[in-house]
Amino acid sequence: MNTTSMQTAGGWNNFVSGQWVAAASGEYVSVVNPATGEAFAEAPRSSAVDVDQAVSAARQALRSRALYAMKPAARSRLLFDVARELRLLGDKIVPLMTQENGKSLAFSQDEVECAARYFEYYAGIADKVHGRSIPLGEGYADFTQLVPIGVSGQIVPWNFPLEIAARSLAPALAGANAVVIKSPELSPLAIGFLAVACQRAGVPDGYVNIVSGLGDEAGEALAAHPGIDQVVFTGSVQTGRRILRHAADHVRPAVMELGGKSAAIVYADADLESAARSIAIGAFAHAGQVCSAGSRIIVERSVHDALIEEIRKVVSGFTMGPGTENHFLTPLISQKQESRVLQYCKSGADEGAQAVFGARKCADRAGFFVEPTLFVGVKPGMVINREEIFGPVLAALTFDSPEEALSHANGTEYGLAAGVYTKSLKAAHWTADRLDAGTVFVNEWFAGGNDTPFGGMKKSGFGREKGVEAFANYVQTRNIAIKYA
Repeated sequence: MNTTSMQTAGGWNNFVSGQWVAAASGEYVSVVNPATGEAFAEAPRSSAVDVDQAVSAARQALRSRALYAMKPAARSRLLFDVARELRLLGDKIVPLMTQENGKSLAFSQDEVECAARYFEYYAGIADKVHGRSIPLGEGYADFTQLVPIGVSGQIVPWNFPLEIAARSLAPALAGANAVVIKSPELSPLAIGFLAVACQRAGVPDGYVNIVSGLGDEAGEALAAHPGIDQVVFTGSVQTGRRILRHAADHVRPAVMELGGKSAAIVYADADLESAARSIAIGAFAHAGQVCSAGSRIIVERSVHDALIEEIRKVVSGFTMGPGTENHFLTPLISQKQESRVLQYCKSGADEGAQAVFGARKCADRAGFFVEPTLFVGVKPGMVINREEIFGPVLAALTFDSPEEALSHANGTEYGLAAGVYTKSLKAAHWTADRLDAGTVFVNEWFAGGNDTPFGGMKKSGFGREKGVEAFANYVQTRNIAIKYA
């Protein structure tokens, strides 16, 4: 396939039923490079008309039963082929992703690899799907089937677009579903290579459709469309509520990952040097624009000052600049996000927290750069302790007892991730067992991988992505009961 068909003179295109097509309106939205603040490309401004075409294509593909009728081993090979094609496209994906998203080239390379791994992981599941036999007595046969959920509408965030699209697309295809992906309006381009990889691998037309556009137009149209059978969303609680209202209206299942305010508890016996490096990476990677970022540390009082100094030393060794130069500290996604983060920094100072470093825009660079920031003297009721900032801002609290640490850690409305740093196996297990979080990292933030389930508690959402657990989102059980004639 010639990937130039992804683009026209006017900009990039949607992918519907195996074809690259412009939005029905012919309108486009600008894509801005966060490192420069300048627009460099355009993506379709899709409307309800375009979403309807994509959903219709998915429904037609589903009716064809092309994936469902395929032998499971063949469907497995198909997903392995998608993974291979993604890797082959890496030299095109990586620079584009860095340009539109701001992350470093190394992070973009990791994202391509992670996306490919999802297809390999669920390829390993695709040929191991089976029901069970249920005895009903003489004269009866009863068995179950796992069948596709149908058309999956998937709304993808801008921070890891390729990876997060792949983590829901791969299990959906493994379960023989058809998919409509709404790409993120701020970084909509690199995700198109998923369609290229799927088409090159031989995924039947209509099973993968991608439309771009604004969230309150194309995203809203997809969430509200009566032709989808499921919605998968990663993003803010506020937007999640709107999507769930549509899901309730249409009585359809939803998988929701809605952000977090994740805290790491650091006990006095922790290896402070190792913990500091892990905490700094967890807080400041991709400018803190990670759903499971460690945005709070809750430190045993006796080691608070020592840990803060270790974190300061680690961060002083990071460099800041464009992702194209492979800096660790990269820009925020937009001017709006930059303003939001700086406002939170002001709020922290106004409420009495002290910035050890950062809390200001990097004035000597173009683009949307905010210095990595660490606040100490943070109290549980402060805004910077309670609300998700989605930027390079780390808040430090102290504790004197494990119970107080848990109270601080569990004291927000979120429950996506949490961490524990200690040399004590007993303390690690005791604490992890009491944290209100879907994921608990012990002694390494971001430990885990494609095969570990991921999702939230409380207002961080419900349902699980990744791992075997995620596959259950994309199949439903049919029971067949037979009385012999």
